[in-house]
Amino acid sequence: MSFDSLGLSAEILRAVEEQGYRDPTPIQQQAIPVVLAGRDLMACAQTGTGKTAGFTLPLLQILDSQKAAPRSGRRPVRALILTPTRELAAQIGENVRDYSKHLNMRSLVVFGGVSINPQMLKLRGGVDVLVATPGRLLDLEHQRAVDLSTVEILVLDEADRMLDMGFIHDIRRVLSKLPAKRQNLMFSATFSDDIKALASKMLVNPAYVEAAKRNTPSELVDQSVHFVDRKRKRELLSQMIGEGQWQQVLVFTRTKHGANHLAEQLNKDGITASAIHGNKSQGARTRALDEFKNGKIRVLVATDIAARGLDIDHLPHVVNFELPNVPEDYVHRIGRTGRAECTGEAISLVCVDEHKLLRDIERLLKFEIKRIALPGYEPDPSIKAEPIVNGRQSGGRQGQGGRPAQGGRQNAGAPRSSSGAQNAGRSEGSPWGNKGGKSSDSRGAGNGAPRSSKPRSENGSSQKRATYSGSRRSNTTGE
Repeated sequence: MSFDSLGLSAEILRAVEEQGYRDPTPIQQQAIPVVLAGRDLMACAQTGTGKTAGFTLPLLQILDSQKAAPRSGRRPVRALILTPTRELAAQIGENVRDYSKHLNMRSLVVFGGVSINPQMLKLRGGVDVLVATPGRLLDLEHQRAVDLSTVEILVLDEADRMLDMGFIHDIRRVLSKLPAKRQNLMFSATFSDDIKALASKMLVNPAYVEAAKRNTPSELVDQSVHFVDRKRKRELLSQMIGEGQWQQVLVFTRTKHGANHLAEQLNKDGITASAIHGNKSQGARTRALDEFKNGKIRVLVATDIAARGLDIDHLPHVVNFELPNVPEDYVHRIGRTGRAECTGEAISLVCVDEHKLLRDIERLLKFEIKRIALPGYEPDPSIKAEPIVNGRQSGGRQGQGGRPAQGGRQNAGAPRSSSGAQNAGRSEGSPWGNKGGKSSDSRGAGNGAPRSSKPRSENGSSQKRATYSGSRRSNTTGE
């Protein structure tokens, strides 16, 4: 099957060809016709398989074929794409620009961590496609810089993260601003059963597309586990990088402090490294990512902020210096390699504290990850397991000034109670506020209640958040 057979316009096909693509991937083959038919969609596919084009191409086709009249002298926002992180928003925005280069289409990317004024100025001219993180979008809407009542298509990329309890309040508030009649598209590499059930309440007679078995990593990624004492992980990592002559390695840690500390240690070992996480300014994050992509640094140490949607060409190595608290986040982490039909390697350094986390991951994958061992790094059996401290701020998101949002005391990562976070946001009936109606959010958003004057976190929240995802919530700082 070729892109020509999917019903896309000549202008879009020309842009796709200029990007070097000839044949659609399985997720694109299945998703594009469904979107073009105007149906709601929930799509699940492995990372690196072209999910972004699976919604951007048909979205652009629909908007281009159904022109809308300007409102108040400017173009109305007709398509809204929500993402959990700034980096993913920027990447999607670049894809939209590339695919729409031969169309009379305007697009804009907005996110926190940078000045809001230039974004407001650009919105005054009107845009057709708006890519946004939820917090900055709500800020812009509150200042009447954007009108969401004209949105025809809503996309939630990395939908499992957008629907978890770290984002649900902001997503509700956004939905309350949208028209009830719209097309809803959800794309992700992972969907837990709980998230899938929650999403179904938002969609109307949706199609479900699954290009690969749900919650599974790419078979092109060679996965392995190396058991090692917690205090020897850095030494082992440095030896692996040096002996293997690895030139580009993405390393995941559980906490922001841990990412900074590991990057400093690697630099002392003579291995160029930078850290990227939610406490870094947008300029620092962009600079570190660019230097990593351009080969100026060998190692990028990241929290799970980088596990969602970052597309680094031919990234050969991913290392879990610490395992994530949520099994699904493992799939997203190792999905940074083995993309676009390239092979990759993912190694997890596991200490005695993390044996249960490893079992949870293997239960999700439904197979045992192969074990490897470098001589001299055998774990000391006398070392006892210690409790794992979750690096996620329980306040949910980092404030735009770089400080933790209010209520941001450190969460010890304990399982949530059945009467706590699991039920947060569900006790008031449908979590979607009747799909475009007034939100039932306890903060009163959407019903004329005044906003809190507390500092807003990067995704727009000022309140302390419940956490949610299976039995644990991710430690990601988020956006």
